[in-house]
Amino acid sequence: MRRAVAVAFSVMIVSACSEPREFVASAAPPAPPAAEAEDWSGFGVLENVLNWTPEQQLRGYRNIDRIYPTRPVTASGRPYPLPSNWIELTDLRYEVSGATFDVDQFFKHNHLVGLLVIKRGKVVVERYARGNTPETRWYSFSVAKSVVSMLIGAAVRDGYIQSLDATVTDYLPLLSGSAYGKVSIRDAIQMASGVAWVEDYTDPQSDIASTGGSALNRLRYLRKKPRVSPPGRVFNYNTAEANLLGAVLRAAIGNNLSTYLEHKIWRPFGMEHDANWLLLTPGGAEHAGCCLSATLRDYGRIGLFAMRDGRLRNGTPVLPDGWMAESTTPSRANQGYGYLWWLRGSGVYDAIGIYGQSIHIDPAEELVIVTHSTWPQPTGREFERHRSAFFEAVTAVLRN
Repeated sequence: MRRAVAVAFSVMIVSACSEPREFVASAAPPAPPAAEAEDWSGFGVLENVLNWTPEQQLRGYRNIDRIYPTRPVTASGRPYPLPSNWIELTDLRYEVSGATFDVDQFFKHNHLVGLLVIKRGKVVVERYARGNTPETRWYSFSVAKSVVSMLIGAAVRDGYIQSLDATVTDYLPLLSGSAYGKVSIRDAIQMASGVAWVEDYTDPQSDIASTGGSALNRLRYLRKKPRVSPPGRVFNYNTAEANLLGAVLRAAIGNNLSTYLEHKIWRPFGMEHDANWLLLTPGGAEHAGCCLSATLRDYGRIGLFAMRDGRLRNGTPVLPDGWMAESTTPSRANQGYGYLWWLRGSGVYDAIGIYGQSIHIDPAEELVIVTHSTWPQPTGREFERHRSAFFEAVTAVLRN
C-alpha cells in the first residue's frame, strides 16, 4: 500500500541554500574543506566500520582510501553530460505516521549529507551538507552489490560466464563437496542459496561480524556452513554470497573487479571522477558485497546506466539485451528482490546500502534519486519509511 503523501507544486529556480552549512549545487561552491588530518589510528580494523561513532562515519566514509587498502577506478576523460534544470523542493511535503515533513526535515531526520535528483537526464536537485561537495567520494556499503550484478551481466555478454544456471563450483572448485555444491549463480545472485548465514550487524557473534580476512579465507569459511533449505527456495540476505559472486566473477574474467568495472562501465559510460573499491587485503580482492566509493553524481550516472539497460551513450550494449528487466524481475524466493536489486513494484528498483545509502531508479518516470547519509544505526524502519515517503513525494512533484 502506498503511503499518504501531501505535495505542494511550487517549482522555482534554486537561488540559495536553506541552511548556511549546506551547499546547493547551483550556488557558488564553498571553499574546499581543510585537509584531513592523517592520523587514522582510531578507526581500527575493517570490521570496526560497523561500530564507528557519528564523527568517525562522517570523516571515514569520505576517506576510506586513506584508512584501508583500496583499488582505484579511473574516471572518463569525457564525462556523461548532466545538464541542470534546477527546481526547489521548499514546498514539498510528505507524511509518515500522520505527521507531515518537508525536505529540510528529511535531511535532518535521515542524516543526509548528499541528495541528487535526475529527471529526464537533467539534474533538478543537488544538495550537500556537513562538508560534502560534488568532489566528495562516499562509501556505498551494499550499493556495490547492484554494481556487481551489472558486472555479472557484462561477463555473461562477454562470454566469460556461460549461464546463470551454472553452479558456483564450476568456477570455484574449492567449494566442491560443500553446501554450495549445487548452488547456481542465479541462486546466489537472488540471495537464495539455502546455505546458513546470519547477517546481524549489531551482533559481534554473527556471521557478518565473524568472517574476515582474504577472499580465500572467506571461501573457506563458507565451505563449512551447513545447508538449511533447498537452493532457490528461501531468501536470506547474505553479504557473503555477494563476495562469493565476486570470486566467481574474478575466476571467470581472470581479472579484478575494479579493472573490469573501469573498462566496461566507468570510463566508457563517462563517470566524471575516479572511484575506489575497498580491498579485503592489501593488493587482494575487492569486497564485492560492499564498499565502492564514488561521488554523488557518479552514483546518479550508475542509475542512468541501469535505466538505459546497460547501454553506453552511443547505444553500444554492455549488458545482455533485457538484462535489467531480468535483474529486476521478482525472484521465486522474494518478490521484493531481484539480481542484487531491491524491487519497489511498478518497475521501480533500488540499490541500497546500510547507514542510508541509496540509488532509486524509476524508468517509467525517467527518474533517479541518490542519497548519501550517516544513519546512526545500520538499518532502521523509521529511516526507511521517511526515505520511501520522500521518494514518493519527489516522484509526484516531477511526474510526467
